[in-house]
Amino acid sequence: MKKLILLSSLSVFLLNCNKKKEVSSTDKAPADTTMATQPVVDTLGAKSFCYMGVTGKDTVYVTIDDNLGTITGKMATKNSEKDSNKGDLTGFKSGDTLKLTYEFASEGKTGNKNDIYFIQTKDGLNEGIGERDAETGTKYANEKKIKYEGGRSLKVADCNTVAKALK
Repeated sequence: MKKLILLSSLSVFLLNCNKKKEVSSTDKAPADTTMATQPVVDTLGAKSFCYMGVTGKDTVYVTIDDNLGTITGKMATKNSEKDSNKGDLTGFKSGDTLKLTYEFASEGKTGNKNDIYFIQTKDGLNEGIGERDAETGTKYANEKKIKYEGGRSLKVADCNTVAKALK
């Protein structure tokens, strides 16, 4: 009988030693909650871009806020030999083209308006050049004939520098 009790005790002991440690359900996170721990990236919020272009002694500064294709921003042109201008940009994005209206003050006169189109690339903006409507002089006569070579080329710039120039 002693042998039987001794063998039983030894076998229970050995079985307990060979058991793998169970991981409690509170220690292990479910697979679907691991995604929640990653930082959330706002892909729907406004995206801001800053650009600067220098031609000779003239400089153009532009800020663009893209909120799901609706564009707002500011633009200032600092000319060395004639009056500079500064104003607001509003419009929309169509593909890679920014179709904007520039409302600005120049030569002491406010309320000036001009349509400006830009092609947006990863490196910056290229301004569209095209014939203006004879009646208004502010709108493009034919959007299909706008060329984006030869216009002002603006490169991505530091937003702090651009913000100072726009004040």
